[in-house]
Amino acid sequence: MTSAHIERGTIATFVSFDGQITPLYQTTLSTAEAGTIASVAVTEGDFVRRGQVLASLDTSQLEAQLAANQASVREDTEQLVRSGVAAPVNSQQYTSAIGTAQQNLQAANNAVQTARSALVSDTLTKNADDSLFSQGFVSKSTDDQARAAFVSAEQTLRSAVQAVPAATSSLKTALTNAQQRASDQAAIGQSAAAVDVARANVVLLQAQIAQSSIVAPFDGQITQRLLDPGGYAGASTAIFEIAQVASVYVVASVPDVDLAYVVRGKAMSFTTPSLPGRTFHGSVFDVNITPTSGTLSYRVRLLQPNPDLVLRGGMLVDVTTVTARHTGTLLVTPTAITSGKTGQIVYTVVDGKAKAVPVQVGLRDDRRAEIHGAGLSPATIVVTAQADGLRDGAAVSGPGIPTAAPTTTAHP
Repeated sequence: MTSAHIERGTIATFVSFDGQITPLYQTTLSTAEAGTIASVAVTEGDFVRRGQVLASLDTSQLEAQLAANQASVREDTEQLVRSGVAAPVNSQQYTSAIGTAQQNLQAANNAVQTARSALVSDTLTKNADDSLFSQGFVSKSTDDQARAAFVSAEQTLRSAVQAVPAATSSLKTALTNAQQRASDQAAIGQSAAAVDVARANVVLLQAQIAQSSIVAPFDGQITQRLLDPGGYAGASTAIFEIAQVASVYVVASVPDVDLAYVVRGKAMSFTTPSLPGRTFHGSVFDVNITPTSGTLSYRVRLLQPNPDLVLRGGMLVDVTTVTARHTGTLLVTPTAITSGKTGQIVYTVVDGKAKAVPVQVGLRDDRRAEIHGAGLSPATIVVTAQADGLRDGAAVSGPGIPTAAPTTTAHP
């Protein structure tokens, strides 16, 4: 038989799950534009930085279109400026022409009135002189002057009357020309719209040129290069695959019966046969709220830093977490516990004899078991092997088992 002192220490139980390493980010890169690949700057295995240009399409046609539209912006802008400058000047000219035509028409009407008045006066004078001449009261020369004045007044009136339609027509023309203001404003609007269209085309072509380059969306490693320079890439054609493994996810499948042991922030450890002898420590990042399709298991992820890049996507892992932990408790080897008539017992050694002590067994692992019983302490010695055949009070001996103290007899 063998024996040992009861220990005081810490014991824990664990549960394990199968899992796999997946990259923190993993994506396929393509372009929104179609075209011939002009250059490829990286290959499989290269590490790249966020924003780094990885490949570019031939953009010569797009750049030519961009230059043409930039020229259109300049020309249309100049036309808009000219229209904007000319419109107020033209408007002022329209207003001035109307005012002048109105003044000319008024002057023509005034001239008609004046000529008519003059003709009336000259007519009266001529008639009077004709009567006086016939009576011999005025000379012929005076009568002739009156007649000449009358004729001149008639000619002046005819000329004045003839000037009125021309002045009226000029006013109509000025008013018609003034309607060109609306056309001038429409031309300005058309020029502004042309500028907007040309600018929009410039922005569109600049975006198309920018989208013709493939840029790394995050720091990572190129895991696949699918096309080479000279190849044709259609829109959304895969060109690269990139993965970020500076941090990785450890993805495990946890049965619903074990979900109580797996909560956000819970410490966990894992090992992988790909890296024998190494144990990694992390904590739960998230737990899916719905089970994996067709199962009663839930996806659990650990977010694990991977500064030395030894953890690679696809590695299989064994994830372990504590289900219970007791500290400062009494511990024995599992072989020290046996079954008695009323339950489980351990045999302690007192004066070389076995003493059965009922115990309650708590946590167990493959090396130790937690016990609770009356009178037990770290000073207690228990039989750790071959205890099944013992009986309470039986003499015990063996390695580590103290012998009974010798009995002394008193002599008179």
